[in-house]
Amino acid sequence: MDISYWFFLSSGLFLGWSLGANDASNIFGTAVGTKMVKFNTAAVIASVFVILGAVFGGAGATATLGKLGSVNALAGAFMVALAAALTVYWMSRIGLNVSTSQAIVGAIIGWNLYCGLPTDVTVVLKIVSTWVLCPLLAAAVAVIIYTLLSKSMKTWRIHLLKRDFYLRIGLIVMGALCAYALGANNIGNIMGVFVDSSPFKSVNVAGILQLSGVQVLFLLGGIAISVGIVTYSHKVMLTVGNGLLKMTPLAALTVVVAQTAVLFLFSSQALQNFLLAHGLPALPLVPVSSTQAVIGAILGIGMLKGGRGINWSITGKIMLGWVVTPLMAMLICFVCLFFLENVFNQVVYVPQI
Repeated sequence: MDISYWFFLSSGLFLGWSLGANDASNIFGTAVGTKMVKFNTAAVIASVFVILGAVFGGAGATATLGKLGSVNALAGAFMVALAAALTVYWMSRIGLNVSTSQAIVGAIIGWNLYCGLPTDVTVVLKIVSTWVLCPLLAAAVAVIIYTLLSKSMKTWRIHLLKRDFYLRIGLIVMGALCAYALGANNIGNIMGVFVDSSPFKSVNVAGILQLSGVQVLFLLGGIAISVGIVTYSHKVMLTVGNGLLKMTPLAALTVVVAQTAVLFLFSSQALQNFLLAHGLPALPLVPVSSTQAVIGAILGIGMLKGGRGINWSITGKIMLGWVVTPLMAMLICFVCLFFLENVFNQVVYVPQI
């Protein structure tokens, strides 16, 4: 394989690292913030399951990004991923939990603008609608789950130590499921732009597992995410864990369950096929923001308690980041594509005949 491919792919791996550093807080931030789960334990579990989700569940949500913009040149894919990664990294540096989904969408639109290609407004509206629907749905799910769990705890009258044990196990199990859902839903953000130019072929692992070329690509992205989780996610975990709302272990479990449910709804191709086959409405398969899901869940619990414990200052900064993120990624991508093409003489777009 040409070594230049690995250079271009490095921006996708950097974006994967940035997602791990930023979005691991969505999986275990509340658990670590409430000291129910140690950071090292959380990092290992999240790393393993995010790779499994990326490899075995990542195909469904990836196709929608391809409809937004089919980045068909390797150098163009490099810059789209790099623009998104730089945006997410900068936001992580200042401790804000932002959306990798929004960053990659903004970068793809920047590529479309630079190449003079039309951006499908229908696809954009579908994706943007999930930015509104995702936190609202997470908030609603969190309110329902928190109410049911609170009533159940009072009815069962479980001893305090045993209750903490059950909650800790619940946080670990649901954190693992959430990490799987994160990998499945967000690997499209990381490696989706490289699918069209990927040189990887299918491989056989130990004679028992067959991975397609796309799955090999997703495996690399999943590993990059896991490295970001282990090396740089602790700071943002603490911001989400207790920065927005003082969390109890029960609230922490509720947030993880709500987030897992929402990510699963937006990434499961099997669930969508089942619902459509039975004439039922189904959510679009779109890489949604785990950030928005977890913050929506936290705010839902906070509002259920009257809203007095919510740190509205941090909430406002995070929401401002949601607006700035796609715009910043779009601008960075547009400007850097100009230099990549005109200074470094790289092909960023292959015209279609």
